[in-house]
Amino acid sequence: MRGGSVAVVGGSIAGCAAALAASRGGAERITVLERADSRLRDRGVGIALHSDRYDELRDAGYVAPEMPWAPLTRRVWSVRDGEADHGRVVGEQPFPFRAYSWGSLWSELRRRVPEGVSYRSGTVVTGVEPDADGVTLRLADGHRERFDAVIGADGYRSVVREAMFPGADAAYAGYIGWRGTSPEVADLPSDGHDAHNIVFPGGHCMIYRIPDGTGGHRLNWVLYTARLRALVADNFPPYWAARVLRTPAETTFIQPIYDLEVPHYTSGRMALVGDAASVARPHIGGGSVKALQDATALEAAWTAGGSWREVLESYDTARGPIGSAMVALARRMGAAQVEHTPDWSAMGRTAFDTWWQDQNEGSDRRSGFGGHSLKPR
Repeated sequence: MRGGSVAVVGGSIAGCAAALAASRGGAERITVLERADSRLRDRGVGIALHSDRYDELRDAGYVAPEMPWAPLTRRVWSVRDGEADHGRVVGEQPFPFRAYSWGSLWSELRRRVPEGVSYRSGTVVTGVEPDADGVTLRLADGHRERFDAVIGADGYRSVVREAMFPGADAAYAGYIGWRGTSPEVADLPSDGHDAHNIVFPGGHCMIYRIPDGTGGHRLNWVLYTARLRALVADNFPPYWAARVLRTPAETTFIQPIYDLEVPHYTSGRMALVGDAASVARPHIGGGSVKALQDATALEAAWTAGGSWREVLESYDTARGPIGSAMVALARRMGAAQVEHTPDWSAMGRTAFDTWWQDQNEGSDRRSGFGGHSLKPR
């Protein structure tokens, strides 16, 4: 279907990908409305893409080899063992991932948004008013703008989702993620090619190397728990405790953990992508993958459909079940890795492998850690 005016509410990774999808699908006029100003590009946290998902997204034209990344090959799970510097390894897994900085990945996607798309930073959408054949957006400056369709890429507090499904809010999972980035990457084990999970009663911390956007690297970590400094000092092996506790305060922040499912990914002339549609806890390692895959599915529906109804119904059918499956798997992982952790100190590698497999029982064979495969099996 060609033509029409489209607004994308939200201009981060999901929003840029959605704008690219709308352009490729044939929309005539596309406007991206991003509430943040240029500081959006300054987020320095890490994102990891499974290599298979990267290949699918590269073939679809949403990521490219020139985007700065760091290779990861193995994930090592370790528990404190007295004063042993790196602790004791309780489990190892293949980890074929590509590590990115959020800021550099967003910058590359933003650069790929066609010049004809109007990208407006510092524009806050306060209301969404759908009608039979379009959607009117109310802006904080008092203006109103009408579009043939609106795509909500505005995260877990989406104003577009609220207009589609009032009261369908993200639910707090009961714990938080502490995040930080550190310049201490000089002597990482395995030359930085491993991702490390430091485990302790009531949570775990994932640590891996990411590009810093200027040709070097930083150490990215996210720790799932309700407390930080005392926990790290008491439960981390000394090497990893030092790297977390010496992280500069200005690069440390809190990420509340949420669950979110919606009845549908579309309603009328409105559609949702990324965290506006569903939020899976980060343990699944597929949040950014899902946002980019949402865009590829939207593009495919747009290209094949002959009307707005056909496009949006096809998109909902393609992505709704996948979003629900990812949320369910991430809940199971959160329960096993944070809410009801095993006795790590008593665990050997055989017991670890069984514990890991139990989290994936009942999953769609195409879904797992790293996200959902776009290829049928």
